[in-house]
Amino acid sequence: MNIDSWLQSTSLLWSPLTAAALMGLAVLMIWGAFAPARPAAAQKNRMDGYLERPDAIDDPDMRRPFVVRVFGPLLRGILRVLGSLAPKRNVQSTDLMLSQAGEPWGLSALDFFGLRLLFVLVAGGIYFLAARSQGLSFSVLLRNCLIAGVFGFFIPWVWLRSRVSRRKSEISRALPDALDMLTIGVEAGLGFDMALLGVGNMWRNALTYEFRRAVGEMRVGTPRDVALRRMADRTGVADLRAFVAVLIQSSQLGVSIAQILHAQAGELRLKRRLQAEGVARQAGVKMVFPLVILIFPAIFVVILGPSIPAILAWMQQMGGGK
Repeated sequence: MNIDSWLQSTSLLWSPLTAAALMGLAVLMIWGAFAPARPAAAQKNRMDGYLERPDAIDDPDMRRPFVVRVFGPLLRGILRVLGSLAPKRNVQSTDLMLSQAGEPWGLSALDFFGLRLLFVLVAGGIYFLAARSQGLSFSVLLRNCLIAGVFGFFIPWVWLRSRVSRRKSEISRALPDALDMLTIGVEAGLGFDMALLGVGNMWRNALTYEFRRAVGEMRVGTPRDVALRRMADRTGVADLRAFVAVLIQSSQLGVSIAQILHAQAGELRLKRRLQAEGVARQAGVKMVFPLVILIFPAIFVVILGPSIPAILAWMQQMGGGK
């Protein structure tokens, strides 16, 4: 009985299905044993991918120069300490000017106040070191140091105003072309946000930076109207502010954005052409000053130069005759 049962079990074990499964397993094991190993280049690329994976050490701050990373926070701390000592009557206007200037070096209003006081100390100290060996009295030296400090106090303000003016003119010049590209994108089927982002990625200037920033604010949940108003307030450009106001009103009324973009682009181009014609008309008046100061004296010298010796000789004869 035991032998018969064993024979029956072995016959089931060695059925054709079992034999095929075992043969397939054997073939798979043989292929795995003799298959070519993975190339070394693939393994190296895989290891390089693990090694080049960004972590907390590999960040943009670590790529900056050592002097900037070390002395930058120290200088920022000094500016904040000095800024806390300065009067803070115009914090809002200073913040607005810094935002319109593009937030240079990440300065805040407190940092800017500290920078002005630092320029006061530096200008007064430089004059004191340069003039103390000239034998001036203490009162005269103190007065001149105060005058130098006043000039140093206004230097950062003049620099900030010039930076604001340059940035506004850059945005005004780039706005008509940007509106044309926005019109092309919207008419091609893109949404307004995607067209705005496309124009922002196409060029690198102050206007496209503001476009990218506005799209970033929209992506984190800020309503479109609020993001566009913030962009207009940050730039302070009247043309961009008018464009944003018309765009918000058209979206509220359901007017086509493409038509608004067409109309605004044409209006801005007409305005820029009129401004160019006005500047061209002023060229004649502005040329009077270099003509009078630089060109006319040279012409008089060339014309009257040969007759000057004769005039001098005649005057000497007249003097000798008397």
